[in-house]
Parts: sequence; C-alpha cells; structure tokens
Amino acid sequence: MTQLRDDTAAEALGLLVKETQAILHQRMAERLRHLELSVPQYACLQALDHTPASTSSELARHAFVSRQSMNVLLQGLEKRGLIERSEEPGPRRERATVLTPAAASLLERAHIEVAAVANTMTSQLAAPDMSRLLALLTSCRDSLLASDPG
Repeated sequence: MTQLRDDTAAEALGLLVKETQAILHQRMAERLRHLELSVPQYACLQALDHTPASTSSELARHAFVSRQSMNVLLQGLEKRGLIERSEEPGPRRERATVLTPAAASLLERAHIEVAAVANTMTSQLAAPDMSRLLALLTSCRDSLLASDPG
C-alpha cells in the first residue's frame, strides 16, 4: 500500500496561491459581467490603457491567454467599438491596437469593480502586512522567472 506524503510548506503555498487566484478570477468575473466584460477582456483593455499600440502578442502575455485566443478576443472588442487596430501591419504582420473613447469610459467603471474585489481580498491585512505580502509574492514570482523551466 502506497502512503500519501504530506505537502511541504512550499507546495501548500503554491496550492494556496493557485486557489486564491481562481477565487479572485471568479469574483472579478462576477463583478465585470454586468459590464459585459470577461476578465481577459478587462486585462486586455487595462494593458492597452497602460501601453497603447500594443500588439496582440504583447496583449496575450498581459492577459495570460494564447495569441490565438487574444485574436478572437480582439475581434470581439473591435466589433463592440472598444478598440481600433492599425491598418498597417508591424513586425510579424501584427497590427498595433489602441483604445477608443468608449473603451476608456468602460474601463473606468471596470476599474471600480475590480478594485472592490481587490479591497475585499485584502480587507483583513494591515498596511505593513500588505507591503510584506507584495514583496514576498514578488520574490516568489521573480524566482520562478529566473529558474530554468526544464
């Protein structure tokens, strides 16, 4: 009979981060639904707000979706009049994308919804704990980025 081993603290932390991320995503989706936005659409619009004229590859990285999924997402946003894509293709034939005024207005409302979720998530943390948690999670992320994926 095989005995199951206990999770290490690092494994437990990884699972807790993943569970927290899944619940955060669900809560954001619930708050964005009345704006007819998905979480990846919100992430895309937010990325365009911070970095206008981004390509679909850059936006896919920001929204944590594949390039193919981002192209479908962009087509939907374009049909809704929330983004405009340049007619001239850039590197690798990708077209730069920018927000329309309608998207900027929608994004302001979406920020309020997402901030409410983030505030709920952190409501039990004191300011020093928030700063420390931010530093610790940043360190965890940076360690993974610096590691060999193989």
